[in-house]
Amino acid sequence: MPLPDWFLTTEERGNPESSIPTWSTGNSAQPLIHGKTYFDRLVTEVESLREGDHLFFTDWRGDPDERLRDEGPTIAELFSAAAKRGVVVKGLLWRSHLDKLAYSEEENRSLSDDIRAAGGEVLLDQRVRRGGSHHQKLVVLRHPGRPELDVAFAGGIDLCHSRRDDERHLGDPQAVAMAKAYGPNPPWHDVQLELHGPVVGVLDLTFRERWNEPDDLDQHGPISTLTDKLKHADMSADRLPPQPPDPPECGPLAVQTLRTYPSMRPKYDFAPNGEQTVARGYTKAIKRARRLIYLEDQYLWSVEVARLFADALRANPELHLIAVVPRHPDVDGRFALPPNQIGREEAISLCSRAAPDRVHVFDLENEAGTPIYVHAKVCVVDDVWCSVGSDNFNRRSWTHDSELSNAVLDDTRDEREPRDPARLGDGARHFPRELRLALTREHLDRDDLAVVDPADAVREMTAAADKLKAWHKAGRTGPRPPGRLMPHETEKLPWYQKWWATPAYRLAYDPDGRSWRDRWANRW
Repeated sequence: MPLPDWFLTTEERGNPESSIPTWSTGNSAQPLIHGKTYFDRLVTEVESLREGDHLFFTDWRGDPDERLRDEGPTIAELFSAAAKRGVVVKGLLWRSHLDKLAYSEEENRSLSDDIRAAGGEVLLDQRVRRGGSHHQKLVVLRHPGRPELDVAFAGGIDLCHSRRDDERHLGDPQAVAMAKAYGPNPPWHDVQLELHGPVVGVLDLTFRERWNEPDDLDQHGPISTLTDKLKHADMSADRLPPQPPDPPECGPLAVQTLRTYPSMRPKYDFAPNGEQTVARGYTKAIKRARRLIYLEDQYLWSVEVARLFADALRANPELHLIAVVPRHPDVDGRFALPPNQIGREEAISLCSRAAPDRVHVFDLENEAGTPIYVHAKVCVVDDVWCSVGSDNFNRRSWTHDSELSNAVLDDTRDEREPRDPARLGDGARHFPRELRLALTREHLDRDDLAVVDPADAVREMTAAADKLKAWHKAGRTGPRPPGRLMPHETEKLPWYQKWWATPAYRLAYDPDGRSWRDRWANRW
C-alpha cells in the first residue's frame, strides 16, 4: 500500500519551517480505551523512570490532586516524585482563562507550582490566538541510553478530573461540574494511544518546538503578565537536554503526526503561517473513503467539516457514516446552550440531506440510563486509515487552537472478510480494524457479534439503538436491551435563538484561525 495514497506528502503538509518528519515507520501502538486504563499505564511507566530520563508533557488542563489509581498517586505526586529522583520533568500547560468562567487557570498554576517545588519546570503557555487554547494532550518519556524503553502517550485524555472512568461508565469520583443531565459524576468515554518506536522521537520534537519558541509566554496584555509576575510564575524556559536519537523500529505501523497551529502574530518560528495538517490529513483520508467512515467526536459541529462528509457520501453510493457523539453539550444555560446546539444541528442536517439512509448518529448511556459524555476524538476510514488525537471535527480544532493527532497505517493485512472493503486494493488492515471493533463491541456491550463487515456494523448498531429507544418509550418494562447506543436527536432552534446564537457560535465557539488569504480561498 503506497503511503502517499493516504498520508500527506511533504508538500501537502505545507509547513517547511517545521522539522517534523513527513511520517515515521516501524512503530507499534496500543489504544488505551478509558481514562482509568491510560492513567494506570502512565503510573507504571513514569515510576520506572530513572535519574537523567526525560518526562515531557503538554496539556489543556492538569489537576494536581487527580488520583491516577484508586489509592493514588495524584498527578502532582507522580510527576514531582520523578523530578525528585533526578528525572528531567518539563511541561507546557495552557495558561487558561479564569476559573470564574469555568476554566482552569488556578488548577494549571497549582500543578506548575507543585512540580517546580520538586525540581521540575512547567510553563503556563498563552502563545495562542485570542479566545484560543493549547489543546494538545501528550506525555513523552525518554530513556537516554535505553531507547527501547521510550514511550509516548497522545490522544484525547487530559491529566485532570472526570477522566478516570472505565468500561462500566460510572464516572470519575473526582468530577468536574457539567450539564445536569450527566449527574454528579459524569460518565466519560475517551481514548489515548500508547506509542513505541521512531514516532516517539517525532513527538519529542513536537514538544521541543513549542518549548523553544522564543516569543513571550503571555501574548494577551500587561494585566495577565503582571498577574503572573506577582504570583512568581516561571516566565522563561530553561534549556532542554539534547534530544536522544529516535528509538529503534519495533512494529509494523506507519504513523503520521498531524498538528494544528493557527496563523497568528507574533508568528511561531516553527509554523509562521500556522499549520493545518490535521485538517489536511483528514480531508485526504475522507476523500478516499468508499464503505465506512467511523468516528467518535465531542462536537461534530462545523459546516465546513460536515460538507467534507456530505461530498464523500454523494460521490460514493455505498459509503456510510457512523458518528458517536455526546447526547447533550457539557453546559446548561439559556445563553451557553444554544450556540452549542446550533452547530451540530446544522452539521448533521447537512450530512443527512446528502445521504438520508447512510448517516447514522448515536449517543451513549450507561446501564442506569445516565448519558455518557463522549470526549474521544477517533476516526477510522474503511478499516485502512485511522487517527486518534486531541482534535475535534470542528473549525476551531482544525484552524484555531493547538492540536495533535496521530494517523496510523498498518503493514499487516487483516484476512477476515471483507479483506478489501473499499475495493481499492489497499486491503483491510489489522490495527484500524481492531480499533473500530473494540469501540463498536463496547458500545454494543456484546463481544460475540460479527461486525467485521461495515454493513454488519451499521445493522447491529442501528438495531441495538432502536431497541434501547423502544424500551425507554415503553416505560422501561422488561429486561433492558444490551448495549449503550441510542439514536442521537438534534433540536432545531427557533428563529429568535438562531438570530443571536449563530454569530456567537461562529465567532466564539467555533472561530477560524486561518489567514485571511486561506479563508477567502476556502482552503485548509
